[in-house]
Amino acid sequence: MEQQTAGDLLRRAGLRSTTQRRAVLAALQGHPHSTAAEIEARAGIGRGSASGLSRQGLYNVLEDLTRAELIRCIEPAGSPARYELRVGDNHHHLVCRVCGRIEDVDCTVGRAPCLDPVESKGFTVDEAEITWWGVCADCRGSA
Repeated sequence: MEQQTAGDLLRRAGLRSTTQRRAVLAALQGHPHSTAAEIEARAGIGRGSASGLSRQGLYNVLEDLTRAELIRCIEPAGSPARYELRVGDNHHHLVCRVCGRIEDVDCTVGRAPCLDPVESKGFTVDEAEITWWGVCADCRGSA
């Protein structure tokens, strides 16, 4: 997003460039895998906020941006939905079972889908989402 302004990205995706949408994109900048609550805190959402965005409005913006493929929503088991700006590059995630830390992992194949099901059951498969679970080095070191 650094090379293009948030407004440019929104307009290219066919969305109006509103203060609220720009605030959410800015809140995600440098903060991958953010929950809605974390975005809310960084964007200053709530009564009297500069963005003029309510909590429900935040969820509407997140849905709009996800549908337009400007952000990606991931939902690791046992965790609230998380959002990131890194889209369209076929990457996956590592999740720590202890602290919940999430790290991006580039796909070794490079093209989607990186896995093919044994049986497609009539689906045309265009994506595979992989989540590896384990314990990060920090949590292993403190155990």
